[in-house]
Amino acid sequence: MRIRFRFTKLGRIRFTSQRDVARMWERALRRAGLPLAYTEGFSPRPQLSFGLALPTGCESLAEYLDLALDERRPETAAVDMSELPGVLTDLLPVGVHVEEAAPCDRGAGSLQQLVTSCSWTMRFSGVTSTELEHRVASLLAADVVPIVRERKGREEHDDLRPSVLGLVVSAAGQHAPDQVDAAGTPTVGLVAELATQPRGVRPVELVRGLTAVSVGTGDRTVGNPVLDRACRTQQWIERDGIREEPLGRRGDTTAVDRAARALERAS
Repeated sequence: MRIRFRFTKLGRIRFTSQRDVARMWERALRRAGLPLAYTEGFSPRPQLSFGLALPTGCESLAEYLDLALDERRPETAAVDMSELPGVLTDLLPVGVHVEEAAPCDRGAGSLQQLVTSCSWTMRFSGVTSTELEHRVASLLAADVVPIVRERKGREEHDDLRPSVLGLVVSAAGQHAPDQVDAAGTPTVGLVAELATQPRGVRPVELVRGLTAVSVGTGDRTVGNPVLDRACRTQQWIERDGIREEPLGRRGDTTAVDRAARALERAS
């Protein structure tokens, strides 16, 4: 039996790593007394499968986890799916809130393979809305946006442009109620939809792309965006031209529409 959970990661918990989050979940699942299925070998571990790793320091409204239960144990049949979100939320740290649990087809494939794009809301200081709009327009109009990525301690040169599916600028976005940075400076909102295949894009890499593009504004200087907060609002799976989130609900029709609606929900 396989269960898929959707959960949030908000507030101070955003500074914990993916490995730490996995440990939190393992501890909570054991305390909940669920009949977990375990791996084989000398060090059996619960059969957990997380979605795409969230960069440390980023928040999320849409994290996913697949969990396998041991069907050979009689307790499995008695598991109440509707009660699991509340039970597990109480056992997890503040900021991790389990929103939904649903049965999942064991043959559906891993989340890391299935997810094709993610929606993000971000807030920037160092630029005005107009300046950020100029940078967004320049990035979207460019054929190539070269950036340097860091992978396993090495620098690699790559083209960011194919991975940017949609960008929308707004002075009032993001799930956080405050619209200023730590120094009290107003910040600017951006919603992005970024591809995850063949390689995912982190918010810091989008910032590098926005900073690298040439902005045609004559003699006027355009500020460089500084990322204050980033929140992943959804992960998307696309099959046969139909886009769904990992629990089966369908998405919007275009990348820009999806980004705009995410911004409305987050405001």
